[in-house]
Amino acid sequence: MRNKALYLLFALFVCIPSFAQILDPVKWKVELSKISADGKATITYEATIDEGWHMYSTKEVTDGPVPTSFMLSDVDGVKIVSDINPRSKVIEQFEPAFNVTVGWYENKATFQQQVKIADKDNFTLMGSIRYMTCNNQNCLPPTTYEFDLSQHNAVAKKKNNSEVAEVKVEKKAPAETNGSTPLIAIKDLNVKDSSDTVKAVAVSAEHHQERIDTWANVVDDMKSFGEVKTDEGRDSLLKTFLTCLLGGFIAVITPCVWPIIPMTVSFFLKRGKDPKKGKKAAIVYGLSIIAIYVLVGVVITAISGADGLNQLSTNAIFNIFLFALLVLFSMSFFGGFDLALPSTWSTKIDQHVDKTSGLLSILLMAFTLVIVSFSCTGPIIGTLLVDMSVNGSMLAPTIGMLGFAIALAIPFTLFAFFPSWLKNMPRSGGWLNSVKVLLGFFELAFSLKFLSMADLAYGWHIMDREVFLVIWIVIFMMAGLYLLGKIKFAGDDDVEVVTVPRFFMSTFCFSMCIYMLPGLWGAPLKAISAFVPPLNTQDFNLYNDKVSATFKDYDDAMMYAEMKSMPVVVDFTGHACVNCRKMESSVWSDPRVKGLLTEDYILVSLYVDDRTELPRVEKVIENGKEIKLSTVGEKWSYLQRSKFGANAQPYYCLLTPTGKPINHPMGFTEKSSEFIDFLRIGLKNFKKITKENAK
Repeated sequence: MRNKALYLLFALFVCIPSFAQILDPVKWKVELSKISADGKATITYEATIDEGWHMYSTKEVTDGPVPTSFMLSDVDGVKIVSDINPRSKVIEQFEPAFNVTVGWYENKATFQQQVKIADKDNFTLMGSIRYMTCNNQNCLPPTTYEFDLSQHNAVAKKKNNSEVAEVKVEKKAPAETNGSTPLIAIKDLNVKDSSDTVKAVAVSAEHHQERIDTWANVVDDMKSFGEVKTDEGRDSLLKTFLTCLLGGFIAVITPCVWPIIPMTVSFFLKRGKDPKKGKKAAIVYGLSIIAIYVLVGVVITAISGADGLNQLSTNAIFNIFLFALLVLFSMSFFGGFDLALPSTWSTKIDQHVDKTSGLLSILLMAFTLVIVSFSCTGPIIGTLLVDMSVNGSMLAPTIGMLGFAIALAIPFTLFAFFPSWLKNMPRSGGWLNSVKVLLGFFELAFSLKFLSMADLAYGWHIMDREVFLVIWIVIFMMAGLYLLGKIKFAGDDDVEVVTVPRFFMSTFCFSMCIYMLPGLWGAPLKAISAFVPPLNTQDFNLYNDKVSATFKDYDDAMMYAEMKSMPVVVDFTGHACVNCRKMESSVWSDPRVKGLLTEDYILVSLYVDDRTELPRVEKVIENGKEIKLSTVGEKWSYLQRSKFGANAQPYYCLLTPTGKPINHPMGFTEKSSEFIDFLRIGLKNFKKITKENAK
């Protein structure tokens, strides 16, 4: 157990650099059961899915991810008796990126199909499985797994072997042109002539053929620029720790904790007689508080598992429960009722404290604090745990409770070392109740996020973006008026003078109201975009300034880039890629990013799940095996694998017009500054290369 704990701590602070790699999170096993006397048999398709990944169900969702599908392509002597029958439970959750509910499988998925075989020793049964997988960071393009369950007797095998022809994949020659050169029209969407009309640039197909070098593998070249840049779990864990640390400090200044500090510290100093022993007792007391709350985090992790909280957080019914729970917490903070654990618990522990001594006595005192302060700390902890549920990390509850407990334990230990500070502590009074009420306003505002999630899932349209913002504006306005003494709750004192803290907090609340007002007309409101519903739920929207790719074809983009002598941003994306949409809405909308993408680069977006059929099936050799590319998405997915050695989305590559990298690739990030640096460094390298080539 000790080794595991050390490993978790090591993994938390150490990151092993890695380059792009091909991910394969699903392993398939396809078997045919024993054929009965009347020829009936069952095909069993079993998928083993890596932890943290999920594979989408067979249900087709409009504008959603690619579903899992099964196709028997070559059948001889076999009759299909039934459709595909899923045998595993589907997890159905609402996906905000697509505004629809989707289904998926985790860990393992099993499907069955009934067939009838005429001759059990001589039949052909071949097919394929097409599926798509995602995790919290990436989505992989649709993948095809082929299988062969055929059975032939010796005579048939010999005949089939004699008919096998060698397959060769040859480079295609330019098409016959009969003396004329066919043209490929490419629109110049960035440069306009004096008549303000869009130009059309003609490029010969012969020149198009010469561009084949732009598909060459550049994995080794990219390594010289460093590792793939992407947001990782450690950033989320740090945010979780700091958020819960702040929550712990807020809990300290609540009516349930603040008055206990001087009494507890004085007890240690008097009980120990020797000041040094009293300080040691205070340290043990603080460590006991930390141990209790960390234990709570470990228990939550053990019960929910690595992804349990994350799964629940995206469930529509559970979101309604969270909304009701947070409203209950806010009502408690407003003074509607006291939310407390049974008083008999603290009474019994107090009795044991009097009968014991040493470390056990101090530990029991820490338990008493946890129970007595629950009416104030419970809602804060509950809100923090709800917020942690979207983290998706197994360590999030434990790290969060560690941060909360450290903040809660610091005052008890600090005042024990500097007891003279107790004289300068603000005395208990009505200001403590004001802190509780203010937290009630924030709890109420936060609860609407979960009602919005449920509203999107069920399509009620009662919590669209403008409705959500109106309610938030009213809540923050009432909080500001409360701080100025214009609204009064039970237990509040009259506000005769507005103190400096009240002034600044009320200024913050009113500023939030003004900040949110433009959102009613469609402003993006990036500071609170994680809380408000998506822009597509808003009826009236004047904001329409998103970045769109100039090209959706790699070859066309590279040819145009050469004519314009500009670098290229290759965006490997997908219609079903959640993080791709997050990048486009939160990072690409940054004016600095938009300027670089539209003015300094040629942007091409390649959708690896595009189902558009290619004019003709293309055959390529990959890992010594011939594969067929029948759709546009399969073609771009092959390009990503063969040229860049990766298959996750989003995935951004910066290239010269000849297909050479000018910076390391980049994955998902929510930090605009990182993406700006990524683009600027690439632009700097491109200018350097261009200058050297000119010499």
